Amino acid sequence: MGEVFLPINHRYLGNQFMMWRQEAEMTREEVAEAVGYSAEMVRSVEQGRRACPPRMAEIADELFGARGKLKAGLSYLTRDKIPNRSRDFMESEAIAISWRSLEGLLIPGLLQTEEYARTLMSGVWPPAPQEAVEERLAVRLGRQKQLRDRPTVPFGFVVFEAALHVPLGGVEAQKRQLLHLAESAELPNVTFQILPYERAVPSVLSGGMVLLEMPELRRVVYVMGQSMTELITEPKDVSNLEQKYAKISAQALGPEDSVKFIERMVDRL
Repeated sequence: MGEVFLPINHRYLGNQFMMWRQEAEMTREEVAEAVGYSAEMVRSVEQGRRACPPRMAEIADELFGARGKLKAGLSYLTRDKIPNRSRDFMESEAIAISWRSLEGLLIPGLLQTEEYARTLMSGVWPPAPQEAVEERLAVRLGRQKQLRDRPTVPFGFVVFEAALHVPLGGVEAQKRQLLHLAESAELPNVTFQILPYERAVPSVLSGGMVLLEMPELRRVVYVMGQSMTELITEPKDVSNLEQKYAKISAQALGPEDSVKFIERMVDRL
């Protein structure tokens, strides 16, 4: 089951929308017909389950006689576009002094092309609104700047071979993604390794993780599963996960051989 969170700004604007509608003595069905959305969409907006689309707010503002007060709330909708669990991770990531990740089935977010990331985000279920996809995409692309903007921070990536064979967006998109991996691997603060099929260990299939070392030398691990992220801070648990990462990393190809592996894949596509 996907994470359910109702951002406070969505709830507040939805409540304002409902009060203006009630003051105008209009039903949801009447508003839906006027704004060009379904009555269920109007209900979702009022309950804070969906962000109010700008077009709906602009039409409703005039319809209710709100004189700009309703659509003024649109500027606050981007404040909670990131779930708390993701925000906590990104705040830690932004100050970490070392960053290592293990991915079994997907290209790591920091190494995804815009094309790959957009395809991935657009293919979730239930489908995400296009505006939400664009917001999440902008956040991910912004995070990727760390690789170049923080040259003294080492970034390590271990990726299971299976992730490289998924042609998200088609074969040409897959080729562009592989070339982007090879290019990113050349950055001086990036270590990129591929774990080939023949060297696979069962634990690589149990989900991805990101190991962060913080400025005070405290270590934390973000374990990623299906639609959820868990922050691990207990020293013993962190140590176990670091040992797991070290074992898998030792089985993976070295950085130079990993780039050659990618280049051979590109040649065969």
